[in-house]
Amino acid sequence: MREQQLQAFGRLLDIMDDLRAKCPWDKKQTIQSLRHLTIEETYELGDAILSGNLQEVKKELGDLLLHIVFYAKIGSETGDFNIADVANGVCEKLIERHPHIYGDVKVDNEDDVKRNWEKIKLKEGNKSVLGGVPKSLPALVKATRIQDKVAGVGFDWDNIDDVFAKIKEEIDELHAEVKAQKQTNIESEFGDVLFSLINYARFLKVNPEDALERTNRKFITRFQYLEQRANEKGKSLKDMTLQEMETYWQEAKENSKTIKNNGNTKTKHT
Repeated sequence: MREQQLQAFGRLLDIMDDLRAKCPWDKKQTIQSLRHLTIEETYELGDAILSGNLQEVKKELGDLLLHIVFYAKIGSETGDFNIADVANGVCEKLIERHPHIYGDVKVDNEDDVKRNWEKIKLKEGNKSVLGGVPKSLPALVKATRIQDKVAGVGFDWDNIDDVFAKIKEEIDELHAEVKAQKQTNIESEFGDVLFSLINYARFLKVNPEDALERTNRKFITRFQYLEQRANEKGKSLKDMTLQEMETYWQEAKENSKTIKNNGNTKTKHT
């Protein structure tokens, strides 16, 4: 099995060499020009994972692997790094950051592993626990990573009830600013509410990005059903009453529950 895996990876490296030497488009690419394409491929992988379609996951993983090999090929041409450097680099990092596997450190649970990870990263030269959080991350993902990292060094709530109380406190503060009609303060307090909800999600072991995306998909499915039913009646949504739309919305909810209960994995998000 391992030999087959290595052969497949070697084949990919050979194909990359051919493309870089012979294909006008591939020859033209740079690390900078590939960046936005890599981001797009990452989101496509995320979509495939949420859909539960493992064949799509396999396909999108291949696309991402191609990008990794592409970057490494460009790096080898400039003499900065090659695919072996990339692989050896991550191997050394994994060994260094898992002393409970490759050393004599003892851990009792996942939280111990996270705390050790952050301590090791600080020893490696990071000036802040939050130094490794990419600045360009979407705000929702960034908030999740920030909270994970500070919790890893013990800056955390003692229990989930306190976290929920904080959400209610932040909502009250937001409501007060809405009443006062201070737009700048409203934005600030709204951000605090979101940050607190993301923190609560961590305690619930819910990924807030995945949860929100599933809700997005659920809403799209139900709204498109509403549009379909309106079209069947020869109406536009603008011509329908709120009561009519609510009737079809409830139909959409019931339909999605039925499909889910029948085990259709494609609609797990509904």
